[in-house]
Formats: sequence, structure tokens, C-alpha cells
Amino acid sequence: MTDMTENIGAKAQIDFQCLEESCDEIIKFNLDDIADSSFQTVCKKCYHTYELDGQLREKLLKMLHLITTLREVEDILGDCKISINVANGEVKIPYALLLTRLNTMISLKIGERTVDFHLRVEPNAEETFR
Repeated sequence: MTDMTENIGAKAQIDFQCLEESCDEIIKFNLDDIADSSFQTVCKKCYHTYELDGQLREKLLKMLHLITTLREVEDILGDCKISINVANGEVKIPYALLLTRLNTMISLKIGERTVDFHLRVEPNAEETFR
């Protein structure tokens, strides 16, 4: 599989909190790395290893595809707005502004737990992760 972030010209990074009860470390990796069927990541604090099953990998690849699609339509997003009705009329918010100001997260079920995966597209620095 080709490097999808190369096609969109962006880094797509994802993070989640370690699932070990005594650990609070944030696990970080590049979203395009999951295309490799042997992908695994390790917690830097407790050294717990995480491998993604096919279903989870597929969902995260769909998220990467969504980012790619948004990149492809970026030129028209400047013309798109979200309209919110308020007491004195409506407020129009540029769609592109929403994409840059809101945190993107996908919540997926892993075993008995729901895990929030936080997505960062083009983070400026390592500190951009939670």
C-alpha cells in the first residue's frame, strides 16, 4: 500500500491512553503506519505491546481515507459554511475553520472498553499531542 500521507501532503498522527490500569502514558503513532499488517506499537512507560486486529485497522484506515478525501476537496471547503440558528438570526461558520479548530477523535470498542483515538493532522510539534 502506498503512503497515503504522501498523497495528502500531511502527517496524520493518532494517540490514545495506554490501556494498562496502572499506566497513564499516551501511545502515539503515525496513522499511515497501520497500513502495514505487522504494525505494532509499544507503550514507552510500561512496555505493553499493542497490535491492531483487522477490524480496528480497517476503521483507522477509513479515517485516513477521510483525511485524504478532505485534502482532495480542500479548495471548495472555503466556500462551504455551517449555519447555526440563534435567537437573532443565524451564524455562519466556515467549514474549513471547524476542521482546524475542533479536536478530531474516533471512539472504538477494544474488548470491553471504548477507547478514544485522538487524531492530529499536521501537528506543529511533538507537544501537539495531548
